[in-house]
Amino acid sequence: MRHEYLPPPQRRSRLTRRGRLALFLGTLLAIGVVALIPLLRGADAPEKPRMLVIPEGWRASQVYAAVDRELKLPAGSAKAAVATAGLALPAEAKGNPEGYLFPATYPVTSKSTPAVLLAYMVQTANRKLATPAVANGGKAHGMTPYQTATLASVLEAEADSRADMGKVARVVHNRLAKSMPLQMDSTINYALNRSTVDTTLSETRIDSPFNSYARQGLPPTPIDSPGLEAMAAAVAPTPGDWLFFVTVKPGDTRFSATYEEHKKHVAEFNRLRAAAGARAQAGPPAT
Repeated sequence: MRHEYLPPPQRRSRLTRRGRLALFLGTLLAIGVVALIPLLRGADAPEKPRMLVIPEGWRASQVYAAVDRELKLPAGSAKAAVATAGLALPAEAKGNPEGYLFPATYPVTSKSTPAVLLAYMVQTANRKLATPAVANGGKAHGMTPYQTATLASVLEAEADSRADMGKVARVVHNRLAKSMPLQMDSTINYALNRSTVDTTLSETRIDSPFNSYARQGLPPTPIDSPGLEAMAAAVAPTPGDWLFFVTVKPGDTRFSATYEEHKKHVAEFNRLRAAAGARAQAGPPAT
């Protein structure tokens, strides 16, 4: 017969009055801590950021205004911050971030400052310009990153659609190769701080470094904030012999290799525009 060892019966411990009081107070303390934890977590919870959207083609002045509005600062605050923000701009920019305030969506919190936001935009632009496709393509065309940003800004302003960017880029490259002035209305608009499709003969004679009718080469600075697709088109233009283009109507941009062909397309643009103006003056049809 196998004998098994059985432990001696244990006596139930009984709490003294002092022990019961200590246990009760400890329980209350534990409950209080548990109840306090969510409150502490709520106080330490990270702030949910707001989103600041900078679209392609915005000028620096528009970006500054958007930053001031989002941060609820007096007008001119973001522009004033440029001088002390330590922006990582190339020497060619001479401290002007035009073209380097990259269009994207940026998180904004109560701790955001204009200097931090603008620095983030410039860093983003530098990263995009340094991507292998853009950087190597620019070198192949003998362009610095700043010149790539400048050309891309013209494409952003001139192309009617993203699909046309490569063709507009080819027009620019072909004109530069032939030492022809670019004759881009977008640069006149930048000089006059406006946006329009109407450029008069007298405006093409204004004294401005951005007058691409009177001066050869790229404008001295970018004229807006180009996106990555415009940067890519600037360094990889669509093959072609075009020297002219005109957007006859939305979605219909005509590219030409000769001035004679271009004049026909311009005539079509003027005819359609005149017809649209006549309809607008006539008003809605009588019922």
